[in-house]
Amino acid sequence: MNEQIRIPRVLVIDENGQKLGVMDTRDALRLARSKGLDLIEVAPHARPPVCRIMDYGKFKYQQQKRAKEARKHHKELKEIRLTPQISEHDLMHRVRSAEEFLQEGHRVRVFMQVRGRWAAHMDLGEAKLRHFAEQLSHLAVVESPIQHQGNVLSLLLAPRKEMKKPTEGVRPAATGAPPPPSTPSQPPTPSAQPPAPSQPDAPKVIEAVSSDQ
Repeated sequence: MNEQIRIPRVLVIDENGQKLGVMDTRDALRLARSKGLDLIEVAPHARPPVCRIMDYGKFKYQQQKRAKEARKHHKELKEIRLTPQISEHDLMHRVRSAEEFLQEGHRVRVFMQVRGRWAAHMDLGEAKLRHFAEQLSHLAVVESPIQHQGNVLSLLLAPRKEMKKPTEGVRPAATGAPPPPSTPSQPPTPSAQPPAPSQPDAPKVIEAVSSDQ
């Protein structure tokens, strides 16, 4: 940019995208300075090289903003490593990490390297991976089943598209609990114990009448 451009003549494009033609680099730089802008080499391998008149600070800010947005929407493949002898506590800690990745929209590869005496018990390693996947069944689907690659077992989990809606739907069902109000209504029935045995008979009579009708 600016004085760092060593080529003597360049093709100049102004700040509005209009071609100004080939001119001496010194003249192009003088023109850019007169507008309070910078001369940026955008195609150094062209003949002649192409330079553009622009606000370099604004250009860098827009580039960084676009890169940030791209990273925000870019979904990565996360990996979580298990061991055949992993404890339940450590396994659940990794389950919570996988939950965070899945909720962010990332896919998760869960793998286990089986060595030594554990190589004779691959079924135990597979059981660990299946147990791990079951703990995340509310958030993820198994995109590819357990695979064997040498002494490595792995499976791939992908986030459910509908995972947010079911979780939101389950909470109201759990919070708007008709059972708690119903529990206070049950104490009266035990207090009157003679009617209690009559209640199971009453439904039977009603069912008999409805079947006759």
